[in-house]
Amino acid sequence: MAHGPLEFLFTIDEETGLTGAGGLDPSMLDGRRLLNLDSEEEGTVTVGCAGGADTELRLELDTIAAPSNCTTLELRLKGLKGGHSGIDIHLQRGNAVQLLGRMIHGISHGTPGFLADFQGGNKHNAIPREASAVLMVPSDEIEVFTEAILGQFEAVKEEYRTVEPGMELSIEETDAPTKVWPTFTAWDVLNLIVALPHGVVAMSNDIEGLVESSTNLAAATVENDVLTILMSSRSSVASALDWIRQKIRAVAGQADAEVDEDNGYPGWKPDLGSEVLKVVKAVHARALGKDPHVEAVHAGLECGIIGEMVPGMDMISFGPQIEFPHSPDERVKVDSVGRFYDLLKAVVEELAS
Repeated sequence: MAHGPLEFLFTIDEETGLTGAGGLDPSMLDGRRLLNLDSEEEGTVTVGCAGGADTELRLELDTIAAPSNCTTLELRLKGLKGGHSGIDIHLQRGNAVQLLGRMIHGISHGTPGFLADFQGGNKHNAIPREASAVLMVPSDEIEVFTEAILGQFEAVKEEYRTVEPGMELSIEETDAPTKVWPTFTAWDVLNLIVALPHGVVAMSNDIEGLVESSTNLAAATVENDVLTILMSSRSSVASALDWIRQKIRAVAGQADAEVDEDNGYPGWKPDLGSEVLKVVKAVHARALGKDPHVEAVHAGLECGIIGEMVPGMDMISFGPQIEFPHSPDERVKVDSVGRFYDLLKAVVEELAS
């Protein structure tokens, strides 16, 4: 393999928050041309990405003793596709946490019951695929409750029939808890879950088809009488990202929830005059007989962090074909790996010359 001087940078925790890149000492790097091998679409060269930040909400929950003469039910919404909270957010797939909250919220005015638990989602960068709730329902009202919640489910299933054909709702008896949430606490929980923003917030005015801003209601967990909700927001415009987080704070304030915001990570502004991009496009056309697709992505890449740390870094990102990342359906197209490696070698050789 023909090449000039090479540096190899391996980072940890890219999938869970870019913390490896965030901990980098930029003085370690001498090179100023970066080939980032972390894109997921063969034939595409990425030249920009969104910045992002997480927000954690915590709501202390009042409790009362579990009532008598009730049957305890566990509702479990499952079978949703989930996916990456950046690159799949425009597909408008269902968010299991918000949809289950919506169903329970939808029957709470006219159907008796006591909410005792709510859980769903587990990763900031994944759309929740499953969620569950525990309710105590007066035993003589089980039929009314079941009919009402199934009515809500059927409406949601019909609404999402195209994108979520595998959506299921199970209703099963379970062990009774020792305590439940009083009505006002249950409403705080449900109102918060239903009102928080989720999905595409704005499309780019500069790049057709690119999501500019979005937010993901990533997880809701209850532990030690505290509800914790994790929100993950993205935007290629810093002020728009701030606006999304402002909205989240405003909704949290209505429920008197505590808000904790991280510092986030920067985006990567496209440089269509990049010398490295010119080389990669020329080699791609020569080696594969066609020009690559050049794009920015609505996801976080380490290029954003590294580019901020090392001013003047000339960067592109590319890779083999990987589909459905951050979900159990993740897969790589095997024959694309060999083609990508040949392309990478040719690019390195061209840069050396």
